[in-house]
Amino acid sequence: MQSSASLSFAHRPLVPVAHDYPHGATEPWHQHDCAQLLHIISGVVRVDTQSGCWVIPPGRGVWLPAGTRHALRITGQVAARTLFIDPLARADLPAACQIVQISALLRELIVASLALPEHYVGGSREERIYELILDEIRGMAVLPFGLAEPQTAILRQLCRSMQARPADDWSSQRAARLVNMSERTLNRHFQQQTALTWSEWVRRAKLMEALIRLAQGQSVLAIALELGYGSHSAFTTMFRRVMGVSPSDYFND
Repeated sequence: MQSSASLSFAHRPLVPVAHDYPHGATEPWHQHDCAQLLHIISGVVRVDTQSGCWVIPPGRGVWLPAGTRHALRITGQVAARTLFIDPLARADLPAACQIVQISALLRELIVASLALPEHYVGGSREERIYELILDEIRGMAVLPFGLAEPQTAILRQLCRSMQARPADDWSSQRAARLVNMSERTLNRHFQQQTALTWSEWVRRAKLMEALIRLAQGQSVLAIALELGYGSHSAFTTMFRRVMGVSPSDYFND
């Protein structure tokens, strides 16, 4: 991925870049002085930040505010399109990391921007495309593929344990016993620190892991059982409710 040190916003508010990754590729911890919208066309990308992790399925994107330290892990053959954006281009650009829906219009605008010149005249088609991209960014819908990390060590360890053994019983009752708290206290702390209850955090963690495993080509039944779902149908119902399609159809769209 291009370093922000080589980017210039002297003549345009954003710089588009096309980049493909092979399966298993990684990018070490780094940060950019500008904001970044990473749009994934194929494959799955996991983005780790200091506040949590974010999984980007195909057709979606991740928004990273300027200065966000992050690292990437690639699953499948990933085609990515990135917009590096001048943080001063708009006063109301998103202020937090988030997974976002890329509308059909924004997708086509990103493709069109790759062919635009750096220099353009005011009132031109080029300027209108750049400005419309910024308008569309402000209206992006946020999706539930981010997993904020709690701040306290005991809750972070609980999360690590769940992710290491997702098929175990991770009910709020059992989790509360493991950390010597009442269920009410556990959920209160989780909501304060992650904006999710413990059960919601677990469901989201399992969904994100399922997306990575599906991109690796694992069978739906194996994923369902390894993530602690009682049946293929229970997992499929959860997946369809969130993603809008069945897990077997998702990567075939």
